[in-house]
Amino acid sequence: MEKFHQKPITFVGEVSINVMELENAIKFYQEIIGFQVLEQTERKAVLTTDGKTPLLTLEQPADVIPKEGRTSGLYHFALLLPTRADLSVFLRHLLQTGYQFGASDHYVSEALYISDPDGNGIEVYWDRPSSEWTWSNGEVAMATEPLDGESLLAESHAEWSGLPADTLMGHIHLHVANLQKTDEFYMKGLGFTVVNRFGGALFTSTGGYHHHIGLNTWNGVGVPAPQKNSVGLNWYTLIYADEEARNKVIEQLQQIGAVVKQENDMYVTADPSGNEIHLVI
Repeated sequence: MEKFHQKPITFVGEVSINVMELENAIKFYQEIIGFQVLEQTERKAVLTTDGKTPLLTLEQPADVIPKEGRTSGLYHFALLLPTRADLSVFLRHLLQTGYQFGASDHYVSEALYISDPDGNGIEVYWDRPSSEWTWSNGEVAMATEPLDGESLLAESHAEWSGLPADTLMGHIHLHVANLQKTDEFYMKGLGFTVVNRFGGALFTSTGGYHHHIGLNTWNGVGVPAPQKNSVGLNWYTLIYADEEARNKVIEQLQQIGAVVKQENDMYVTADPSGNEIHLVI
């Protein structure tokens, strides 16, 4: 894979979501998605693909409530596979399990879309080489076209054995309440660049990636944040190159009026729609 998820580029490292029933969620994420359990307590499980790096944390609040409609929060998190052959193997696995999914060709990538049993959205994708992406006036060409499933299935005949060890958290896509305020927070505050705008959505990245963070108002303009105990997003991490880079971002956030709090060795903020972000190095 190319170096769009390595320092000094800023990228999404880990995502934490709430689920209704932890054991059911773990079973799904192991048997359908292909994670391994790295750590587990009564109400929390940390999932990995390489046996050491946390990618997804599942939590079951004591007073958990089902996913709320028409709020800000998680649209989907996206797992980036190393090769097209890996996506081919995963597609065949989904067909064999009979689990419902969607599929799209986005020009820059090919993607499969699934929801977990609680309605949390998941994308599993691979990137076409960046040399094949088309840029014009600072924007990358992306679309939602039908996926050529037959071509993808022909790419590999290997047996599925879970997610590859070098799977990454490729990007996160969020529902927000207001694109103008969101633009200011992610661009002026966090230091991202808008690389595509269409249909009530912003796609943002650092280092020339097609997007590390997608942001949309598809649940409605002005929607409220979900309750803290609702199924959905708890937080996600942004990984910065070093302390100097993170300190610069903290200063930028404070200049636009965002609140940043220190919690142990990380800093915590939230976008204008209430999506919590952990700034780590």
